Amino acid sequence: MIPIRDHNPSGQTPFVTYALMALNIGIFLSYWPLFSDPRGLQLFFYDWAMVPALVSQTGDYSTLISSMFLHGGWMHLAGNMLFLWIFGDNMEEEMGHLGYLAFYLGGGVTAGLAHYYAAPFSQVPTVGASGAIAAVMGGYLLLFPKARVDILIFIVFIVRIVTIPAWIMLGLWFLFQLFGGAGADPDTGGVAYWAHAGGFIAGIVLTLPLFLARGGPRFWSRTEGHPPHPETKYRYARSHIPKVTRK
Repeated sequence: MIPIRDHNPSGQTPFVTYALMALNIGIFLSYWPLFSDPRGLQLFFYDWAMVPALVSQTGDYSTLISSMFLHGGWMHLAGNMLFLWIFGDNMEEEMGHLGYLAFYLGGGVTAGLAHYYAAPFSQVPTVGASGAIAAVMGGYLLLFPKARVDILIFIVFIVRIVTIPAWIMLGLWFLFQLFGGAGADPDTGGVAYWAHAGGFIAGIVLTLPLFLARGGPRFWSRTEGHPPHPETKYRYARSHIPKVTRK
């Protein structure tokens, strides 16, 4: 289940979202050559990624910031940038550029702390913007629960595009993180489920003052749970590729 877009693109240019995407991509390209040098890559990550054991030993939390702009591969980067592109623009429009930037960084730091406290002696480097993006998703769920999101569903060889409310897609994603975290050992690496869950909850909490300032449930009544601007109508064209049948 992969989201590909929502139906409410921002009414203004999301400069901060685009800048964050460019920064993540640019930094990844800057150390991409190290992927052919495993030892060099490991040393680089130990300097700039968040290694819980080193944080416990040195008390230096600065890598909570630097690790947010590192990724472990092309697919890791692409997945995170896709989620940021889909959900970030509407959040930036509601919060303002500087407020959104502070929200993004605060959510990312909180997500990193959640992972750290789940495994304070892990020696596995932690990288990725997914904790901060999880905060964006949590805030989006609070403000726009009924926004329509197109998702790609893969079932064996069947691929379909389905439109569902954001609360279903984001709620399921959050449940997957909880179940994944409950069944995984954070000391051995892999997906940082507790960073995702922590970032998501932080996003809801950090967005709550804005939600209340907008009127709380009355904001949902005014907007019907959608971003407060017209919905984009997407049309799917019929394929012109002829079907080949067996004789």
